[in-house]
Amino acid sequence: MASVDVTVRGAGIFGLSVAWAFARRGAKVRVIDTAGIGAGSSGGVVGALSPHVPEAWNPKKAFQLESLLLAQDWWAGVEAASGQRSGYGRVGRLQPLADTRAVDVARRRGAEAGVLWQGLAEWQVIPATGAGWEPASPSGWLVADSLSARISPRLALEALAAAVQAMGGTVAIGDAAEAGPVIHATGVKGLAELSAGLGKRVGSGVKGQALSLGFDARAAAQLFVDGLHIVPHADGTVAIGSTSETVWESDGPDSQLEGLLVRAVAAVPVLAGAPVVARWAGVRPRAASRAPMLGAWPGRPGHFVANGGFKIGFGMAPKVAEVMADLVLDGRDAIPDGFRVEASL
Repeated sequence: MASVDVTVRGAGIFGLSVAWAFARRGAKVRVIDTAGIGAGSSGGVVGALSPHVPEAWNPKKAFQLESLLLAQDWWAGVEAASGQRSGYGRVGRLQPLADTRAVDVARRRGAEAGVLWQGLAEWQVIPATGAGWEPASPSGWLVADSLSARISPRLALEALAAAVQAMGGTVAIGDAAEAGPVIHATGVKGLAELSAGLGKRVGSGVKGQALSLGFDARAAAQLFVDGLHIVPHADGTVAIGSTSETVWESDGPDSQLEGLLVRAVAAVPVLAGAPVVARWAGVRPRAASRAPMLGAWPGRPGHFVANGGFKIGFGMAPKVAEVMADLVLDGRDAIPDGFRVEASL
């Protein structure tokens, strides 16, 4: 077997993205996952890549903006190397506005986006048309942004794994020997191990549930209505999600999914009668800082952490991957202070 320069534990979105960034820079990478590709919370169905609102700007929002702007070329590179589709599409997003106050706020945010987004994407207030693929808007106005995109989580993870292997890396399912620096991207389990090692709870799991409907709106924008993501995918399905549950009895899907479906149909009536083709539930890793947790593992030389993607892992992944490659391969630390492991201590 070829020598290994760096080991990544975890074949979810952070682990495989970091491995891809390493491989592109010439490192021989071994990815190890005891359960399988996307076996944890990354193997969901929603795939909404959407920005924070363009106001009260901070390093987390700036980091996310850079990642979303990187995404189109980054995922194109993954597809070219792997020969597989990721389901990426920068389709934009529509959001309803409840009243005149919300419209005024949205217009101010649009002006902010004109500066903060550097002219590379737009946040606009547009009139509702009453078209079928459009959320009901009490004010008659919608926010339309051109930065939001969609991705198919499962296709994207398979494409990343294939891209890493095409560059000479390996993906081991089960256990395997580590070599070189080790990056721990192991989700909720990793947060528990890190908490135990540091003697302080640095994060926890939050259950999420989502479902997919058989409804073909593949060319349409994603929608965001009262906290609910409605995301049309290239395979002719529409993903609906997700819940955020801090207390639960089972890790699997349950009756809360029916509530998601009712809310989605109320927001977009054309979805009425569409069959449910998939149900998903998983426990997502949320760092205490609410930001991704990146950097060296305190007290464990040669070990690093890339965790805490929570609900924005796929959107943050391209930038997370490049920053971790900078740190581990080049010794260049570009991690925002609020993202450091120490920020949760």
